Amino acid sequence: MIKKSGLGRGIASLLPVVEERGRVYFSCPIEEIRPLRGQPRKTFSGKKLDELAASIREKGIIQPLVVRNKENHYELIAGERRWRAAQKAGLREVPVVIQDVSDQTALELALVENIQREDLNAVEEAEAYQALMDSLGLSQEELAKRVGKERSTVANSLRLLKLPEEIKKDIVEERISMGHGRSLLPLADSPLMRQARDEVVKRGLSVRETESLVRRLQSGPVLGSRSGVLTPELSDLQERLKRHFKAKVAINRSGNKGKIEINFSDTTELTRIIELLGL
Repeated sequence: MIKKSGLGRGIASLLPVVEERGRVYFSCPIEEIRPLRGQPRKTFSGKKLDELAASIREKGIIQPLVVRNKENHYELIAGERRWRAAQKAGLREVPVVIQDVSDQTALELALVENIQREDLNAVEEAEAYQALMDSLGLSQEELAKRVGKERSTVANSLRLLKLPEEIKKDIVEERISMGHGRSLLPLADSPLMRQARDEVVKRGLSVRETESLVRRLQSGPVLGSRSGVLTPELSDLQERLKRHFKAKVAINRSGNKGKIEINFSDTTELTRIIELLGL
């Protein structure tokens, strides 16, 4: 049933409204909608937005966006990806449904909707959990019940927030996984964490291989993660030795042992190297 109804201030008060199962739907000018402050999802794939925009041009928006009334606009609770894609598709209006909810409830609804759709990356999900716990004063167990997750799942997610910003960025940009990030946590703020991260990215280590690498790094000085392979730290040292001696230098390793070889082409070069060694 279509009827006229007051829907807050501005143009929306003149728009046709559809009531369906007690909920109010109407077509809202796209420029009257703003993203939710504190929206859990911050990363949107350009390619996926283009694909959704193409679908919207062809079929329209099937599921309305969920918004709430603000003083001079509508604030998105759920459907920001559809809103962004609709702009790309050139739509001037989008279907919306209004819900009258508090700031905390809006954040909770946004988080639950993104979790159900699996739209959040691991870092965004952890940050949203922490924001909800802070704003609602929830324990991990209480939060887990509200979002339909196991407490251990929430706890493991929150642990990612202890990672340095650059490694969290690696997870967001999918250079490493959430499992890799958790595996690196025992190294705390040690420079070894960055060394381990570089090895993981460079060699494409699995989570289990990363866990083994971390254990070796924790146990003491390690020349490399496998025989014959230099860590970035040792590769840099090898280059510095070459520049220092102005000769070919090789660091060869086997397990935790190894040797440094300095090559010379004649007795003159050997004498120069000995002098540099101070012998």
